Amino acid sequence: MTAQDQIDHKAFLMSLSSDEKDRLTEKRNLAGLKHLVGHAGLILVLGALIAAKLPFWWLLMVPQGIAIAFLFTLQHECTHKTPFENEALNEWVGWAAGVAIFQPFLWFRYFHLAHHRHTNIPGQDPELAGEAKPENWNEMLWHLSCLGYWRDKVLLFRSNAIGRFEDPYLPKSTHGRLRQEARRMLVLYSVLAVFALFVWPTLIWVWLLPLAFGFPVLRLYLLAEHGRCAKVVNMFENTRTTFTNVVVRFLAWNMPYHVEHHVYPQVPFYRLAEFHRVVQNHLRCTSDGYREFACDYVRTFE
Repeated sequence: MTAQDQIDHKAFLMSLSSDEKDRLTEKRNLAGLKHLVGHAGLILVLGALIAAKLPFWWLLMVPQGIAIAFLFTLQHECTHKTPFENEALNEWVGWAAGVAIFQPFLWFRYFHLAHHRHTNIPGQDPELAGEAKPENWNEMLWHLSCLGYWRDKVLLFRSNAIGRFEDPYLPKSTHGRLRQEARRMLVLYSVLAVFALFVWPTLIWVWLLPLAFGFPVLRLYLLAEHGRCAKVVNMFENTRTTFTNVVVRFLAWNMPYHVEHHVYPQVPFYRLAEFHRVVQNHLRCTSDGYREFACDYVRTFE
């Protein structure tokens, strides 16, 4: 390994010129809106086909669920305020994506910023504070069932709604807004539940049941971001980039370029491929596709 390969992410960022940084971090509304129309359009088309109950319509609930679940990656981008130049647009789209996947947007912003600040460091990264990453087949099956995940989401809404905030990454100044956010979302879900039960039951088939099918795929995808990476502060070692096809990159808003994202979070999703070409010689943790990652991950399972 050459001295150039051993550079850490902080030294690498310092090596970039001001012009390079300005080019890489330039935000545009149009690029984000085009991608949003594509992703939202896919969900609407699949939902319409399910609602029409075409032959074998029930098979469409799997791709529909995957498309909805991967709104997580859109919400993730909105926490960084990078998909759109317009800040209000980032906020509204991030909130709407959060409603679709049952994840409070403001809460996730602080959770995720703490994850970036302490990536993969035990005791500091909040992603490591919850359910541990699976280390055997039983744990993997539990992980992919998402039962623990949904249980934790119920507890999160309950804690936020009653104003019980114990996590250190949530500033006291945000507690009132976090409580209000949770309460508003619970009211909205109550209205949608009544609507689905008494007015348009099809909502269950185009949203809720598909989401149950899609989340295990999202959970498996997310394992690749930091699973089995080094627990060190260098983003070139604690994060993984996964080389994949255009469909996955589209649904995940280019987040398979995950080392690139962690090295320089201010880079919008539509410039990550360009940034990859700049940083590729420094990548140390990569996988040639999610199948390869999954096979490597479970190889030691009993």
